[in-house]
Amino acid sequence: MQALAKHKFASGSAQKARLVADQIRGLPVDRALEILAYSPKKAAVLVKKVLESAIANAEHNEGADIDELRVATIFVDDGPTMKRIMPRAKGRADRILKRTSHITVVVSDS
Repeated sequence: MQALAKHKFASGSAQKARLVADQIRGLPVDRALEILAYSPKKAAVLVKKVLESAIANAEHNEGADIDELRVATIFVDDGPTMKRIMPRAKGRADRILKRTSHITVVVSDS
């Protein structure tokens, strides 16, 4: 039995969110939640919300036992990048890239 949760268009780069995702891949969900709770990274808050949603989906839709759930799959894909302009001196302009990401978490009891 597997349960899935996604957060699409999450603010923050996929590269930074992957650092957090790599820490919890394959762990039991209770241990993963502990790691995310004490992580200082902004992406940890986003990943934690998606993981909690996947756990709730498994419990509600599949009737799974929370104590047996593990993080089966977690991956972070690039989302669309918003391009903004930062005015600079002497009439120049710099481009600012506001990156987004898609976070996907799959929990499984096997």
